[in-house]
Amino acid sequence: MADTTKRFPDGFLWGGATAANQCEGAYNVDGRGLANVDVTPHGKDRFAVVAGERKMLDFEDGYYYPAQTGIDFYHHYKEDIALFAEMGFKTFRMSIAWTRIFPNGDEEQPNEAGLAFYEEVFRTCQSYGIEPLVTITHFDCPIHLIKKYGGWRSRELIEFYKRLATTLFTRYKGLVKYWLTFNEINMILHLPFMGAGIVFDEGEDHDAAKYKAAHNELVASAWATKIAHEIDPEVKIGCMMAAGTYYPYSCRPEDVRAAQVDTQKELCFIDVQARGKYPNHALKDFERRGIDLGMTDEDAQLLAENTVDFISFSYYNTRTSAAPDTECERTQGNAFAGPKNPYLKSSEWGWALDPLGFRITLNDMYDRYQKPLFVVENGLGAKDTVEEDGSVNDDYRIDYLRAHIEAMRDAVVEDGVDLMGYTTWGPIDLVSAGTGEMSKRYGFIYVDRDDAGNGTLARSKKKSFDWYKKVIASNGSDLA
Repeated sequence: MADTTKRFPDGFLWGGATAANQCEGAYNVDGRGLANVDVTPHGKDRFAVVAGERKMLDFEDGYYYPAQTGIDFYHHYKEDIALFAEMGFKTFRMSIAWTRIFPNGDEEQPNEAGLAFYEEVFRTCQSYGIEPLVTITHFDCPIHLIKKYGGWRSRELIEFYKRLATTLFTRYKGLVKYWLTFNEINMILHLPFMGAGIVFDEGEDHDAAKYKAAHNELVASAWATKIAHEIDPEVKIGCMMAAGTYYPYSCRPEDVRAAQVDTQKELCFIDVQARGKYPNHALKDFERRGIDLGMTDEDAQLLAENTVDFISFSYYNTRTSAAPDTECERTQGNAFAGPKNPYLKSSEWGWALDPLGFRITLNDMYDRYQKPLFVVENGLGAKDTVEEDGSVNDDYRIDYLRAHIEAMRDAVVEDGVDLMGYTTWGPIDLVSAGTGEMSKRYGFIYVDRDDAGNGTLARSKKKSFDWYKKVIASNGSDLA
């Protein structure tokens, strides 16, 4: 039975989230150029590539590259959006493939075929009353910009990004109201090739390269915010990070301090985007380590005057921090290695399951920034079994989402967190960014595709499809 006392605010934006590189496919269709996300292979070398340790700037023999096909959203978008509409989506988070618009990244004129494709996607969404929530760059960096300029190490990419943003805001004025500048910007610190197109040179200072690239992205983000508001004052621009509160492994002060430092490090870039300047602890750290961001007076003014309208983030798990001398078992979760939390169960991929941590994270983020929040990724990656009748009984996914939506509802209704909306990650099965697998499934919609690229790509509804439809229809009051 629905609890009508615990409804989300009117106008709450329910939906789902995808990324171009994980679902579109059609990597060489209609003039699209090659990007870093295309050349990240499935298999044992994937992590080394996305971490910038293994140079792979083209397709190599002996590897399978799942982004080449994804789930072929490029040719199935009308079917997929119709299914999202059937669930009652109010918003659909998706991203632009930079190389569909500017195949090399540094052209003067955009590729009309790419612009036309996204216009059709947005118009299809709007025909169902679905508001597009669009990420300008979801880990996409054109290979040409990596080869010629060194990726986001180079300030020259700021100008190319400004051109991309100006093109998008102009072309889609009136079609897109909500934009995000960079996906999970803090992922530069963990997966720098994926986050910024960085392949490390021998002997290079890794941290210096990562923070310089991040600074260039932050300046580009501020420019995009400024340009968007000038072109269309009605649009809302958000930043985006991979979030999850850090718990100290114990109440030992050294562990508490470790959690504080880890939190400061992960939130540093959002501090810049939301508050308009680097926090003092970061500036002191850069000074101690001799890291030169290339900051100019114009940068400082631009960052201060063009903060974001809202803050979006992904939440999959909390994290645990410990002092270096603390003895503890370690685990991995969404590229964030750390001590294993003994109080939490884990998913098949070792990610801590922590619904209450979701409420804690929402409160932490809102208390820190006092700006509207938007949860743009949350979900459970799991292996699904297709029964003989074609059904997928994914009660484990329903249980995960129910617990997390309850925690989110408590944060909004009981704690007063200002939350704009919630988009589950992967409402339709897609390629995992972390592992390149299809078997790590998140969707309400099953896609017939396996880890080796076999399958018909046929779509079918899972049990969770009707459950989420009911959640949206009741505005979150019926989670049974």
